[in-house]
Amino acid sequence: MHLVCVTKYRRSVFIGESIDLIEKSFREVVQKMNFQVLEFNCESNHVHALIEYPPKLSISQIVNALKGVSSRRYGQAGHKKPHKEALWSPSYFAVSVGCAFRSFKGVY
Repeated sequence: MHLVCVTKYRRSVFIGESIDLIEKSFREVVQKMNFQVLEFNCESNHVHALIEYPPKLSISQIVNALKGVSSRRYGQAGHKKPHKEALWSPSYFAVSVGCAFRSFKGVY
């Protein structure tokens, strides 16, 4: 899945060490929930992540955990959030990626 999470009001809050903090938070969630972040890219106001996850997890569970933990860690580190207690916009973009290969046998 390609996941995009946007900061509240698309405010540019991620710079330097805060980008590392968000990535570290994502990696922490990955280990606890047993899925993989294959690629991670953080811009000043949004995050892109390429995620491989087992079918037992739902996209909403994954997003809730990633955004929840990263927001908490961000606040604990003393960074100012864009709006009161909210780091992230409540919405997100998720789309499946990859391709399926089929093996055809017999006459067409």
